[in-house]
Amino acid sequence: MRNPRLLLSLLILFSCSSSVPRGLPAAPPNVVVVLADDLGYGDVKSFGLDRCQIDTPHFDRLAREGMRFTSAYAIASVCVPSRMSLMTGRYAFRFGRPAAGGPWGFLGTRLKTDQFTLARMFRSRGYRTGYVGKWHLGTLMTTTDGKVQGLKNVDYTRPLKTGAPQYGFDESFILPGSLDMYPYVFARNNRWVGKVTAIKGWSAFGRMGPAAEDFEDVKVLTTFGDEAETFIASSSDNPFFLFVALTAPHTPTSPTKKFEGKSRIGLYGDFVMNTDHTLGRVLAALDRAGVADNTLVIAASDHGPAPYAGARRVATYLQIKELEKQGHFAAGPFRGYKFSVYEGAFRVPFVVRWPGVVKPATSCDQTIGLIDVMATMGEVTGADITDAQRPDSISFLPLLKNPRDKGARGSIFLQGTHGNAYRNGNWKITFCPGSGAMGKWGNTPIPAEAWPAAVKAYGKNPKSHRELAQAPFVQLFNLAQDPGETNNLAAKHPDRVTKMVATAQALIDQGRSTRGPALKNDRKSVLFKSVPKSVWGK
Repeated sequence: MRNPRLLLSLLILFSCSSSVPRGLPAAPPNVVVVLADDLGYGDVKSFGLDRCQIDTPHFDRLAREGMRFTSAYAIASVCVPSRMSLMTGRYAFRFGRPAAGGPWGFLGTRLKTDQFTLARMFRSRGYRTGYVGKWHLGTLMTTTDGKVQGLKNVDYTRPLKTGAPQYGFDESFILPGSLDMYPYVFARNNRWVGKVTAIKGWSAFGRMGPAAEDFEDVKVLTTFGDEAETFIASSSDNPFFLFVALTAPHTPTSPTKKFEGKSRIGLYGDFVMNTDHTLGRVLAALDRAGVADNTLVIAASDHGPAPYAGARRVATYLQIKELEKQGHFAAGPFRGYKFSVYEGAFRVPFVVRWPGVVKPATSCDQTIGLIDVMATMGEVTGADITDAQRPDSISFLPLLKNPRDKGARGSIFLQGTHGNAYRNGNWKITFCPGSGAMGKWGNTPIPAEAWPAAVKAYGKNPKSHRELAQAPFVQLFNLAQDPGETNNLAAKHPDRVTKMVATAQALIDQGRSTRGPALKNDRKSVLFKSVPKSVWGK
């Protein structure tokens, strides 16, 4: 048979036809996931609407041709745990401590190399798997002295010992961390690209560190676009899974010259437009390869916008407010930003296009999470995933076919940097009295003020975490009536607080949030984290 794509499709169809849901195309779709970094709900025009002052034609094209999810969650308010959950279908807090590593992009591996991942799931169905972009799940680098990787001892002439290939990706082109985290050098299939002889850094945080001689921040999005195009062009005869992890609009705010001055609100808007353009390049590559009609595309963000980002290149306290004065609300209608426990940190733009299955220009308000990509793609491809391999992932495939269907996900656990939260139906509880963020960059109330105020309102120092499970130590919001989380109802609904605390604690204790036998977490986790010692009177 001359067409290997057809042959593979037939083999999959006849060998596992009983596991493929009815109403789906006979041939398994290609799958492309494009994940932006720090892109807020309100940064995309089709989500932010009149509160968005940035043109995002390519994201909006997906919205016209596919389905918008308006209650999609990133699981965590910062990059690493959000990506861990997406890649594994398991809440990040369940994993053990990471392997030893160095600062920033030198961080050690976050997952064991035998961890079941999206890539391994797709490979089990005969897919070619590719990863392009920001990795940020940790690596194991070869060092000159055999010690833990760091600023001065990495051997850039020898390949990584652990990188994307060790987690199921056939081909990979990665940046170890974010674009403002050294080392500033790409790795292709675990081999460093270029000569790492320079010391560079960008204006956001001024982090100077090892860099390839030709590495420039303004070239990264273009390079990722090139790599994605190449992968798609070379994969047109086989089913493929491509994960494109963009480094933008995370700082450094570094648009190419083509996009400088393009937006109405300055440099940040330019960079978001540059980010959207890169998504457009991926869509155009699918069109050129003739595979767009049989490709399922997901475009989303890893969490909400950073409060320190804006029209100035230097990271600045609450710079995002300057954009709001211009009518642009990066977090959309929601409260809070990256790092916090409020909706602005977790609610992300999320679009799915799948010709022939997803009806164009549709919208769904059911709760889903990035963590659900595993179960959904498993059902789409007919993969045989065990319960233990997706302990917290719930398929939203029924919603793709009918956005008015009642979603299977009734609740979701949310992880801030210094506090946790939990949504059940329209109700959301935060397991801290303030923003759950240190406030260095602008989230309020800060823990140093919120916790003492809660103790004062309580009238005494609590003796245990059990006493914290009530007002004034928690916040309760009805998101249907109060999406901006302005009215704390915890004191008015003590029974609901008690019930939600118990349900969230059970989610932790059971080692899973899906149906099935209890599993073990790799380490102990608690609802109330980062509680100041002063709360206990110490």
